[in-house]
Amino acid sequence: MRAAVVLFTSDLRLHDHPPLRAALACADAVVPLFVRDCGMPEAAPNRRAFLADCLGDLDAGLRGRGGRLVVRSGDVVEQVGKVVAETGAAELHVAGGVSGYARRREERLRAALESVGCRLHVHDSVINALAPGAVAPASSDHFAVFTPYHRRWSGLPLREVLEAPRRVPVPDGVGSEPLPSRTDVPGVSPGLAEGGEGAARKRLAAWLRDGLGGYEDGRDDLSADATSRLSPHLHFGTLSPVELAHRVRDAGGPGAGAFVRQLVWRDFHHQVLAARPDAARADYRTKHDRWRQPDQAREEIDAWREGRTGVPVIDAAMRQLRQEGWMHNRGRLLAASFLTKTLYVDWRLGARHFMDLLVDGDVANNQLNWQWVAGTGTDTRPNRVLSPVRQARRYDPDGAYVRRWVPELAGIDGPAVHEPWKLAGSARGGAARYPEPVVDLTEGLARFKRARGLGRERPEA
Repeated sequence: MRAAVVLFTSDLRLHDHPPLRAALACADAVVPLFVRDCGMPEAAPNRRAFLADCLGDLDAGLRGRGGRLVVRSGDVVEQVGKVVAETGAAELHVAGGVSGYARRREERLRAALESVGCRLHVHDSVINALAPGAVAPASSDHFAVFTPYHRRWSGLPLREVLEAPRRVPVPDGVGSEPLPSRTDVPGVSPGLAEGGEGAARKRLAAWLRDGLGGYEDGRDDLSADATSRLSPHLHFGTLSPVELAHRVRDAGGPGAGAFVRQLVWRDFHHQVLAARPDAARADYRTKHDRWRQPDQAREEIDAWREGRTGVPVIDAAMRQLRQEGWMHNRGRLLAASFLTKTLYVDWRLGARHFMDLLVDGDVANNQLNWQWVAGTGTDTRPNRVLSPVRQARRYDPDGAYVRRWVPELAGIDGPAVHEPWKLAGSARGGAARYPEPVVDLTEGLARFKRARGLGRERPEA
């Protein structure tokens, strides 16, 4: 009996899965394998819990097709080698990754498998709609500016979507560890969403029906919560970005183009990281910042992490992050701008905190979005500063988002909730328990401008 192995990584689904379909086409039986890789740092609790949901759902889907998921722990190359030896598999199929770690994993797998006569197949356009390197300018190995990348991306066809297989026969006798459970993970955010392909497809169907039409106008509205919330499913691969792009385009309407643009941003950041792996840790375009060190700004950093900066929209966003393991994208921009440009604290500190809590914490998107905001990344206006008050008045005009997450301010009506420090006496109400801002916003802006050697640039509205 011919056998093949499919190594699942960030592609925990059965629909539109090229590695699985290719393995089934070349073999009589397939081992669907997931390795809890000891070579990677342990994921944050929210991602571990979501992963447990995803693995359980994937196993259930495979069992409904006559198969099962094989789970192992340890060094990924060693565990793959053991499964290959147990089954005599002639091929291993895996989705191509974008991080430096994923690339090194592929190299190690190829070297180890060649010595035992097993061929490695790396499949593109599984984790991304377009693989890194599928489009590149003539003078470089990647696009460093989004707009020309978006233009090129939009002009290329996406591959066709693959149906989920009807049957997945698995060789007998391949041992597996028990599946992990969300309930075994301590420290999970109380409002963490459900993981798994089933949950992803239900959310997608509901959002295409009820949310896509208003996406273009409502995606930045903090209180409306009009985003798709599909980012965790894209991160874990319980939803295919290729299928998502096709279905959004097929649905059409005013929100389709705006949403697909966000998928392009995801591919853009992935192709940057694939070409420049050190951008996960180092400035992509340094401004030679002399960031304030933690010992210089400990109280402000702690206040930012805990959602008690005294700037309501920042505190609301940070409290949403802690409660749900997720944050509205506009909130992410504002929280990052406040830390890096108002407090003038290193973007890496903020990126680490986000990765500690975000269920969709993706190295490429998290680190490069932080760099974009900090002005060390791909932003063509690296010195822009987002005013938290002006932005809050624009994207939370009646203050509903702030009141939802900062109950100390629930008694303040309307946009006045964004500047409680300006209220006096009875108008302040219960807000007397709310802290004063940890920094004067004007002074913070002036400090940033001095640090960057800027002139009279104003914060963005």
